[in-house]
Amino acid sequence: MSASSGLIHVFNGIPFTARSAPELLRSLNTFQARDDDLLLVSYPKSGTHWLAEIMKHLYPSKVSLTAPIEFGDLSKLEELSNINSKRIIPTHLSYDMLPTDFKVKKCKAIYIIRNPKDTAVSLFHYYRENPHLPTIDAWPAYLEMFLRGEVVCGSWFDHILGWEEHRNETPTLFLYYEAMKKDLPKAIRKISSFLGININDNEIGEICKKTSFSEMRSNVERERSDPNHTVCSLTSNKRLIFRKGTVGDWKNYFSNRQNRLFDEMYQTKMDSSTLAKCIHYEN
Repeated sequence: MSASSGLIHVFNGIPFTARSAPELLRSLNTFQARDDDLLLVSYPKSGTHWLAEIMKHLYPSKVSLTAPIEFGDLSKLEELSNINSKRIIPTHLSYDMLPTDFKVKKCKAIYIIRNPKDTAVSLFHYYRENPHLPTIDAWPAYLEMFLRGEVVCGSWFDHILGWEEHRNETPTLFLYYEAMKKDLPKAIRKISSFLGININDNEIGEICKKTSFSEMRSNVERERSDPNHTVCSLTSNKRLIFRKGTVGDWKNYFSNRQNRLFDEMYQTKMDSSTLAKCIHYEN
């Protein structure tokens, strides 16, 4: 897959879709952060939309949930600067590409991690269904690209390791998709504690109901696509955001050989990672 299709361009060695304009990416470091900005960070297809939905219920009307900072053209920075309320800003950016002012002001970030095998499968289907991404013909070729970091937003391994390396410089809460699926109330308590939000058990129960996968998918089906309000930097079509949301779907795609190669790379790349020890998948 090449960038010649015009759907993908490479910036700082990382593939981006054309929906992230090069001039915007070049200007990110001019962005002025605010002390109370909150970043929602993830590698694509890791549960950002689910996390964003939870945040909307934790902050019902006091905040503005924006589109990703890297999504759009140069006017995006002015658009964000014109928001008067507290900003919750999603992003798939690597730590190195994050605007410097977020780091200077030590803005809080919540990083959601999904097991990379399910992430790879989910992104594979996203490629196949999203007209803003190049056509993918077959799973084996795609998986090789994923392992080489030649898909949008680059290497999963580099992304998570980059954010982990700087976790003490930018206050970051790391959440795990699978753990959230298993015990969402516990995750919501962690988030509220990290953000200093007081919330009771009844409120947590309501948030759990409103942010179930089936409820969110139904809401998306009822909404019209709005390119100016999406927490996805890869498309503005909300119908493409949710597929299955299941854990372990990778087993339906990986051959024994592919699984072995993936595990070998995982062990090599993530050997020194503390976060990796909390990521569970059956091998």
